[in-house]
This record gives sequence, structure tokens and C-alpha cells, in this order.
Amino acid sequence: MRPVGLTALASHLPGRWMAAAEIGELSGIPEEVLVDRFGLAGKHIAGPDEHVSDMAVSAAEKLLSESDVDPDSIDAVVYFGSSWKDHAVWQAAPWIAHRIGASRAFALELDYVSCGSPVVMRVVRDMLCAEPDLKRVLAVAASRESHLLDYSNERSRFMFNFGDGSVAALFDGDAGRNLVLGAHMISDGSFSLDVKVPAGGSVDPPSHESVDGRRHFLDVTDPVSMKDRLDPVTLPRFEQVASAALMKSGASLADVDLVCGIHMKRSAHRAMLSALGKSEAEAVYLEDTGHMSGVDPLFALDRAAREGRVEDGDLVLLIAAGTGYTWAAACVRWGASG
Repeated sequence: MRPVGLTALASHLPGRWMAAAEIGELSGIPEEVLVDRFGLAGKHIAGPDEHVSDMAVSAAEKLLSESDVDPDSIDAVVYFGSSWKDHAVWQAAPWIAHRIGASRAFALELDYVSCGSPVVMRVVRDMLCAEPDLKRVLAVAASRESHLLDYSNERSRFMFNFGDGSVAALFDGDAGRNLVLGAHMISDGSFSLDVKVPAGGSVDPPSHESVDGRRHFLDVTDPVSMKDRLDPVTLPRFEQVASAALMKSGASLADVDLVCGIHMKRSAHRAMLSALGKSEAEAVYLEDTGHMSGVDPLFALDRAAREGRVEDGDLVLLIAAGTGYTWAAACVRWGASG
């Protein structure tokens, strides 16, 4: 199979910082609970005129500059970030490609919410393997879902860790380093209606009533029911997608050197690592950013690489889950040669 490499990464965080104390004032959750149990020291918040396309462009331009990559060498731009974009019924990828000067690139949009990072790795790897004429693909994601939070709604409190940020990842066919290996996904549509923004779609179009009823924020229909159904399957699904992705990579959980996952409360993070047979020292935990939809795992890998936490030969597992509900994992052999 044609080797595909993750040859460059870059990320971006908005300038505004919302500390746990401020989140506590808005939500009524004590600061120490947010820090200790939510695992959230604080998060970054996009400005009113800072949209997902803007943050994606910032990460992409940083990547292009640092890697000295000509935008005209990019064959495709793939957006895999938050579904809540600059405009409704609108694709961000063509606008992002235009703004960064990727004039030859076609645009592709993926809608996979929080599991976006391992999903885009699988999709882009398969594209580059299936189409030899494609040489280089830029994948970008951003989230500003902090603006969809109603801190007075206790049903949505598990989402109060949602923050804003972006990441860009460059994939090259016939690459000689950072090989993208196996990936796997599992979906369970029985959770499809548990988490959503109730109004704004065709089921409940925007109206004065929907705005007055605050139905344009993220909500959970029945948190108790969702938890009762989700808790028994979450850890087994994480283990299944990880094991399957690793098997396709010719490896096992014992071979993993670094885990890059989504931000979740500290106890859930520890439970996932325990199920995978890994320690906290073998993972990246984003306590200063919170959860940024599909951005997290690739953002975590970018941070780890810049901090020198990943070395040549390391096997990195990127793992995530997104409401809908889909669990996904993908593997990278850092520094490996094709």
C-alpha cells in the first residue's frame, strides 16, 4: 500500500482565556470541582468575529509558513471541524482553501463532530492510497462551540468544558516519515438524538418562539437515560476501536507509546487509559483548552511533538468519540520511513 505521512502539524488558540473561576461563576459549579473533576483549568474563547474558518486559516497559515509549503502544491483541502460554522447550510473548506491560496485544491467537507481527528486520518489516507495523482492533502478543523453553551442549563453541564481552537494537518503520499497506519470506527445510531441543538434545522426551524425558548444552544434530552445507556458501552467501544486500529497497523495496545484523545472529565480519561493499559504519563491531557470538537487528538499530537514528547519510532494512538454516536481510532508511526 502506498505510504502516507502526516508530514506537518500546526494549531491555533484564540487570545481570550476563560479560567475555571469564570466558568464557575457562570455555571454555579465550584472552581475546585471544575479543576479537579472536570479536569479544566480553563479554556480559550473565540471572539465574536472569530469564526471556524478564521481559526482554521490561522492554523493552516502557521503550518504552511513553518513547513515552507507552497499552497499551490496542495491537491485537496478537507474541513473536519465543528458543524457549527460561519453560516448555515454552508461549506467552510472552499472558503478556507481560497483564503490560504490553495488555488488548485478541491474542497471536501466531513461532518463528524468530536471524533473528527481519527476519521479524517482514515479518509485522507484512503484517498491518497486510492488516487495516485493526489500528492498532498491539507486537513483543517476548528471549533467555537463554547458559544453554544447555556451555562444555566444543568442538562448540558458535561459540555461546559467545550472550548475553542483549531488544528491543521498536512498529509503526503509517498511520504518518508510519520506514517499513517490503521484506523477503525464503530457507530451506534441509537444515541443520535441525545445531544443536539434542538432548533435551527428542518424539524424545528428558527422562530421567535425557538429563540425565546433558548432552543439554539446545545442540549441533552435526558441526561440520566443517556448516561445509563452510554456508560456500559463507552470503555468497551474505546478498547475495540483502539485494538482494531492497532491490529490493522500490525501492533497491539502494548506497543503504544503515546495516546492523544479528546478532553473529557479526569475520571473518564483515567478510566479510558486504564482500559487501554496505559498510564497518564503516556497520554496528553488538554486541561488548559478543554474539548474542541474534532480538533483535540491532532492538537494534542502537535503539542506533544513541539514539547519533545514523541520520538522517532514511537507509535501514537489517536482516539475519540463523537455524539451520534461514533468511536474512532487511528495510528501513526512517528518518524517512520516509507
